[in-house]
Amino acid sequence: MTRTQKILLLVESAMMIALGTALSFIKIYEAPFGGSVTLLSMAPIIILSLRRGVKVSLPAAFVYSVLQLLFGLNNIAWVPSAGGRILCILFDYIFAFSVLGLAGYAVKIPYTRDEKKNMWIGAVVGTVTVVLLRFACHLVSGAVIWYALDLEWYADDPGHIVHRYGAWLFSLIYNGGYMVPEIIETVIGVPILTKALARFRVR
Repeated sequence: MTRTQKILLLVESAMMIALGTALSFIKIYEAPFGGSVTLLSMAPIIILSLRRGVKVSLPAAFVYSVLQLLFGLNNIAWVPSAGGRILCILFDYIFAFSVLGLAGYAVKIPYTRDEKKNMWIGAVVGTVTVVLLRFACHLVSGAVIWYALDLEWYADDPGHIVHRYGAWLFSLIYNGGYMVPEIIETVIGVPILTKALARFRVR
């Protein structure tokens, strides 16, 4: 890889991080205690991974996760214990957004002999995989951290959803409320955008 190619990859990574961060502020719906449906904010990092591979996208995804963490510090402040804050940082931010950089692994799988079809299937499989991994991270955080806090906050409201379900089902319902629409739009949008951007790939 030439120096020029390395610079182009660095610039493309920076652009995708910036674009993903900007899109994360365009919120279609925002859940009351963290989480939101955004305008394809996961797509730039996933597309970077599909186009450039995991070696390029994982560092970019990590930087993206740190930026999301910085913008979400107000949510972490609600967690009273140091251990809970560490778990929140890892599962709601670092792990949850870094996994988006793994989508590129799916492109290497030989689905068909047709390169264009293989690229499309790889984009779908890679996108579905990483958005579900992100959902799993939030699911763990919701059950381990936020369920107990919500029980305390809504102790005087026995009719609240937190009292009707256990930790894992509560987390599934709460996080699914914003993650399912986010997953659907991302799974639809990424393959379309990946196909459209394929012609602009710089070798």
